[in-house]
Amino acid sequence: DLVKEAKSQIDNLTPAEVKEELAKGNATLIDIREAEELKVNGRIEGSILAPRGMLEFYADETTPYHKPEFDRNKKLILQCASGGRSALAAVALKQMGYTLSFDDRTSGPINAIYFDWKHGSFWGGSSNHGEDYGIGW
Repeated sequence: DLVKEAKSQIDNLTPAEVKEELAKGNATLIDIREAEELKVNGRIEGSILAPRGMLEFYADETTPYHKPEFDRNKKLILQCASGGRSALAAVALKQMGYTLSFDDRTSGPINAIYFDWKHGSFWGGSSNHGEDYGIGW
């Protein structure tokens, strides 16, 4: 199974780990769900929308679609609704030369990891923060 294989290659973060990484200021939370999903389900405040279908374009510095948030000097934390798209996206970024590791001791400057936010607890209190999914800190 492609998704299972992808998930075996990446690190999953706990909500506390995501919070810690974002608080350090050296990580970017990339939401790879579709815009329609965000309208229905909300989003985590501060996340950058990069739908899965556009990910490689946004991450590739040579395209006119490149987003500066895909900074190889920062950690990228990928999120989707259940972890499958995040895992596949992380593997795609790895193929593009991004480093897939949560370990700061790796030789590469980037950590691309996924957080299965639906099973964690992030910001709560407003529908914009995903409280319907138990997301709240």
